[in-house]
Amino acid sequence: MSSLMPYLDGAYQFFPLNEPPVGTFVPNDESVPKLFQPLTIRGVTFKNRMFVSPMGMCSSKEGHMTDWHLVHLGGFATRGIGGICTEGLAVLPEGRVTPNDAGIWSDDHIPMLKRIVDFCHGQETLIGAQLGHGGRKSGSLPPWLAKIAGKNVASVEEGEWPYTVYGPCDLRFNEEHNLPKEMTVDDMSRVEDAYVAAIQRCKKIGFDFIEIHAAHGYLLTSFLSPFSNRRTDEYGGQPLENRFRFPLRLLKRCREVWEKPMFVRISATEWGDGSECANDGSWKYWGIEQSILFAGEMKKIGVDLVDCSAGGNNSKQYILPSIEGYQVPYAEAIKKAHPDLYVAAVGKIISPAVAEAIIANGQADVVFLARILLQNPHWPIFAAKELTGRLAAKTTNQYEGWIG
Repeated sequence: MSSLMPYLDGAYQFFPLNEPPVGTFVPNDESVPKLFQPLTIRGVTFKNRMFVSPMGMCSSKEGHMTDWHLVHLGGFATRGIGGICTEGLAVLPEGRVTPNDAGIWSDDHIPMLKRIVDFCHGQETLIGAQLGHGGRKSGSLPPWLAKIAGKNVASVEEGEWPYTVYGPCDLRFNEEHNLPKEMTVDDMSRVEDAYVAAIQRCKKIGFDFIEIHAAHGYLLTSFLSPFSNRRTDEYGGQPLENRFRFPLRLLKRCREVWEKPMFVRISATEWGDGSECANDGSWKYWGIEQSILFAGEMKKIGVDLVDCSAGGNNSKQYILPSIEGYQVPYAEAIKKAHPDLYVAAVGKIISPAVAEAIIANGQADVVFLARILLQNPHWPIFAAKELTGRLAAKTTNQYEGWIG
């Protein structure tokens, strides 16, 4: 029997067709805000510049996502966001930051991830996978359990793996975390192979982009920073090329097997004390000067977008006041140094006016949002209203007339 209702052809279930897609700006004699202008990277077109930032749910068992994740991520897909990035998917079981992190180290993880991706595609929303390895911070407790337990690291009985925690050297993140084993060259190769295998699974699942997690003190961050990488071989120490060597080699292998957009999230600074470079020319900690140089090297191997976060590698870090857009200057600095590289800004971006200014002023090409979307999942729809004075963005058919 034919249906009077237009529906999305090729979807795995019956989904009414939104024309245009949800979150598309519908102009009415006014210019389209920069926030709502499409962005095309490697032939993949994002309908606007508002992306869901990776948010760790710590709600998986043995790496398996559940219907919780379907509802969490799928809800954003129905509310006008331009692109969704999953929480970090561990490429190896010991690479989970908490025992309850999601993973992609096994083919058994594919069906649920594909279900989530297929649903998002059914709402004409793009979705990507963040791939990561926790390194020396692996084995932490989920935040709410840490508050209850009064500690930050899981025990063996709680699912921790103290004998397979790795880092660039045997330097703990803090006194509570386990002592990491210094990675051998074979260990590095095994991790590289795990990323490649994870990307092959991403292809089967149907992700539209990937983001490699090289921020917040996890494995790749700890190799980049002179604060955490005290190795004396060709993979560490003061020389930048040494500390860049393993992360860049891994990223190059990822680029070779992934044809769609590839993002990398970095900590643009680890908020050390004073200048990142000492008077004698040595590097004291990781900061924006080294991040700009690293971004240039990533650009050479084909990374499309640098997602600029900060912090997480030094347990005694000095953190700037958490005001709106407090991390945007790092994105701006990288964009200024590399205008032909796509850059994303993050960091407590709350108001539509601030988000619009970030894009309009050329500080970044994309904004990643998190906490404000938890407070108001329809933020993209209301952003259009605040910027134009009317409901100028397409809402999903089912909510038409009931929003705003």
